[in-house]
Amino acid sequence: MNRPESELEVFELLVQVQPADIDALGHVNNVVYLRWAQEAAVAHWQAAAPAEALQRLVWVVVRHEIDYLRPARLGDRVRVRTWVGGASRFRFERYTEIVRADDQAVLARVRTLWCPLDRQTGRVTEVGAEVRARFSTGSLLNRAAKAPI
Repeated sequence: MNRPESELEVFELLVQVQPADIDALGHVNNVVYLRWAQEAAVAHWQAAAPAEALQRLVWVVVRHEIDYLRPARLGDRVRVRTWVGGASRFRFERYTEIVRADDQAVLARVRTLWCPLDRQTGRVTEVGAEVRARFSTGSLLNRAAKAPI
């Protein structure tokens, strides 16, 4: 998993595992990890994006890759840490690491490709250089699109 170049690039949410998150096996359902990754990505965007970009762009997922490493259980506090890796005009590569707060055990790692849409037209649109520079650690064009997490 690509690491951010500085901690300033990392956005973090703290979540508490709820009864609705638990599946028949007594641990957090796999789909919940993806929900947490998406919630962290959206919160990061809303907290750090320029006002014009917030009004103009909406993001959709093109691809998720996730490694489930350890289970989370009811009552666990979980840190959802996310950052943008590479970016191009039409794709952002976002990484998320889900960590149990009490013992720092890594529970899951996620790599997601996001695509920007124009909020008005619903069509794919370009992300400007200012937004790419604010969020990204480099060019997505210089990275393998199917690199492992």
